[in-house]
Amino acid sequence: MKNYTLNNGVKIPVLGFGTWKAQDGEEAYQAVLAALKAGYRHIDTAAIYKNEESVGRAIKDSGIPREELFITTKLWNSKHTYEEAMAAFDSSMERLGLDYLDLYLIHWPNPKPLREDGAWQKRNAEVWRAMEDLYQAGKIRAIGVSNFLPHHLEALLETARIIPAVNQIRLAPGVYQTEAVDFCRAHDILLEAWGPFGQGELFQNPAVQAIADKYGKTIAQIALAWSLQEGFLPLPKSVTPSRIASNLDCFDIELSPADLEILKNISGLEGGAPNPDGVDF
Repeated sequence: MKNYTLNNGVKIPVLGFGTWKAQDGEEAYQAVLAALKAGYRHIDTAAIYKNEESVGRAIKDSGIPREELFITTKLWNSKHTYEEAMAAFDSSMERLGLDYLDLYLIHWPNPKPLREDGAWQKRNAEVWRAMEDLYQAGKIRAIGVSNFLPHHLEALLETARIIPAVNQIRLAPGVYQTEAVDFCRAHDILLEAWGPFGQGELFQNPAVQAIADKYGKTIAQIALAWSLQEGFLPLPKSVTPSRIASNLDCFDIELSPADLEILKNISGLEGGAPNPDGVDF
């Protein structure tokens, strides 16, 4: 699999395996094992997914050398201080069974309890400082954010010593956050795409099906090819081994400029991109 190069020179596989909603225990364990067997080398989890232990067990049992893998986890909204971020990182590492992490992300920029007095800016500066210290201590190879819009990034950059390497946001055909995309590209922040298939509604869309038929591919493969041609890093998720493997069969697709534009502007999709300043957590 090819790599992108992050703004600090670290290589990251251009496609990752997402584990959101994969239940801790056999489901998450078997899904990650199947992904690693199929050829994925980039696994994305988070503390709030509550499956880090199963993900870590699958990584260990896969037998794949640690240096060949790229592992991401995320700091949850309940952690508001430098000390809490440090402790949360240690807890995630213990659950994962790892001695270093490839990428650590602030999961959301504006926790609900901090909105009334605008305390989110101070919180992000505090936890980012902890992540910078962990990075400089060699415990994390890259640090970044998730679900940040330009105003969140601008506030963070007022105090940050290190520019985020990644912003993981909702991106899919029909879900294109133009302002965030433009800001991140201007600041050399790689865009990771969570929910790259939408909320499943892409699979019932006639226009997307027509493009898939044209290229002789599945809708899922077309959606991933679109993300890759846009320069995003998609994070498909599944717990079905056949689909996990099938999703990798997207690298030989070269969508035409017209088809890229059709997919970008698909309308009528549910879900869209959540407003990080209004989510209920």
